[in-house]
Amino acid sequence: MIRRTESAMVSLDEAVIARLEKGGKRYEILVDPDLVDTWKRTPENVELDDLLATDEVWSDARNGERPTEEQLINTFGTTDLEPCVSKILTDGSIQLTTQQRKNLVEEKKRKIIHSISSEAIHPKTMLPHPPIRIEGALDEVRFSIDPFLSIEKQVKAAVDAIRHLIPLKFATARLAFRIPGKSYGGAQRLLRDSIVKDEWLENGDWACVVEVPSGSRIDFISKVANIVPDLEVKVLEESL
Repeated sequence: MIRRTESAMVSLDEAVIARLEKGGKRYEILVDPDLVDTWKRTPENVELDDLLATDEVWSDARNGERPTEEQLINTFGTTDLEPCVSKILTDGSIQLTTQQRKNLVEEKKRKIIHSISSEAIHPKTMLPHPPIRIEGALDEVRFSIDPFLSIEKQVKAAVDAIRHLIPLKFATARLAFRIPGKSYGGAQRLLRDSIVKDEWLENGDWACVVEVPSGSRIDFISKVANIVPDLEVKVLEESL
């Protein structure tokens, strides 16, 4: 029997079954569906506490049946949890109910639409396409969404699929912000991942230049303005 002393983070209601069948035996774990793809790409960045809903490997998770230690050793060479989880996720498959698959696909679709809407623009107007327009185009081409494939890969495929319906260009905008020194802390935390350069001015203001997707520049400016009442901003350039 495999156990951990720490509590799991994903609830049983939200978890899905990952299953490996080998040597006539079945091995199952209950996992967070949102972390499966992340684990497959960078397993070192995912804690077992976050990934698993229970601290055990099951032979039938729904009925609470467990494999024997002998069966675990014969299949995995160990009773330690982490290598068993790794092999199940690497060589096994994800088992979803119809409703689980529907929920995951809908959530992934929402994220794909948001990503395209916030990062792509109409090349003539230089404005983002409304999410409803992108959703309509995806529905028209019957774009198939994989609940476990990364957002990045599916965004590229989605853009390729709908280019003939709506013009899309991925562009970046450079924005210059001038922020009173008293607002530096909150503003810097919000801007730091996008900063190209920054400096302190003689009057104590903080100035910086950031680079963001053109489609999200309006929302980006609004977020900064919400925490910096005396914000000064200027669009320096936009490039395709």
